[in-house]
Amino acid sequence: MDSLETLRARCEGRNINPETLLATDYLNHFNEIIMLLDMVPDMPEIIEDCRSWAPKSYVDHFRDSVFSDKDLAIEAFLQAPARFKDPFNETIAHMNHLALDSVAWIEEMLNEGTMERAGERARAASRSLQKLMDVASAIIHGSSATLDQAEIDAMIGR
Repeated sequence: MDSLETLRARCEGRNINPETLLATDYLNHFNEIIMLLDMVPDMPEIIEDCRSWAPKSYVDHFRDSVFSDKDLAIEAFLQAPARFKDPFNETIAHMNHLALDSVAWIEEMLNEGTMERAGERARAASRSLQKLMDVASAIIHGSSATLDQAEIDAMIGR
């Protein structure tokens, strides 16, 4: 058994996909900002909590987590096949960009007193982040489906 096969066998029965070598636990980092953005329309002051959210690399997420297999998750990620890891990383980069830009835009709208627009933008950002998170989850589970550039541009407001 070669080292990749051994690693895959070690991932069996864990919360790490043995084919992709990726773990869904990483997406919990994005659940936080999605939840916060959902609350902005009813609680505009929550934008301060949104502002404190920051991107976190996959490795840093697991290094800082209480995930029982965090060391295995890091080891597996570092050896994940490029056909999964590359689109996964690209999707995560889009999510980080969307989250940070959206928070900045929403904060600007709130400062200008355009509460309704800020709420609409927060809801739209939350929905778009959820859609991207669904793509990332599908990649983790072995799908090769990704969004095309036009869909991504529409989500992040390009």
